[in-house]
Amino acid sequence: MADAARSDSPDADAQGRYLAGVLAAQRISIRGARTHNLKNIDVDIPRNQLVVITGLSGSGKSSLAFDTLYAEGQRRYVESLSAYARQFLQLMDKPDVDVIEGLSPAISIEQKATSHNPRSTVGTVTEIHDYLRLLFARAGTPYCPEHNIPLAAQTVSQMVDAVLALPEETRLMILAPVARERKGEFLELFAEMQAKGYVRFRVDGQSYEFDELPKLKKTEKHDIDVVLDRIKVRPDMQQRL
Repeated sequence: MADAARSDSPDADAQGRYLAGVLAAQRISIRGARTHNLKNIDVDIPRNQLVVITGLSGSGKSSLAFDTLYAEGQRRYVESLSAYARQFLQLMDKPDVDVIEGLSPAISIEQKATSHNPRSTVGTVTEIHDYLRLLFARAGTPYCPEHNIPLAAQTVSQMVDAVLALPEETRLMILAPVARERKGEFLELFAEMQAKGYVRFRVDGQSYEFDELPKLKKTEKHDIDVVLDRIKVRPDMQQRL
């Protein structure tokens, strides 16, 4: 087992170095491209920019974009998959080119319009957006948009420990959000909460007793929280939490 691990490690290191080199590359370098109409051309294409390939009919635009760049990018990607996955995909022929460097896996979209939705993007048309959404949800780390700190789910005991770790006599409010960026006067909501025994609220960042609530403009968006409790941090408050 140790020998197997040692033999796998150089391949993994080599793949890691290759991927890091591709991502760090500033351009895609093509040398000796001879696919179809291309006459042994050399060209450098900048990465992370919008690039247009234009020219007369028959000048080799499609040969460069689709039959060389896309074909090689797709071929390299498919070859990196497992043998089981490759059997379901068509491996494209290697284009007639000496070398291509700095090339990432490629996506090709036909010129024909597959959707007339003006809000369509490359991600939605190719359906890669759905996979990216899953990737971010499963592997990403969410951050608070206001405080730029990572968010993580906590158990009740972890939250209690975090509160008890605060300096003694720290004042806290335990809030329950009931409206976020919603328009309305919320008269029925306030009355319903009062009937359930809640008499304190935070409206648009300000705290109010029920009798002191301002009249809200129904054409404006509001944030409303119900104050569940107000506490001071003390060593003997664990049972209350």
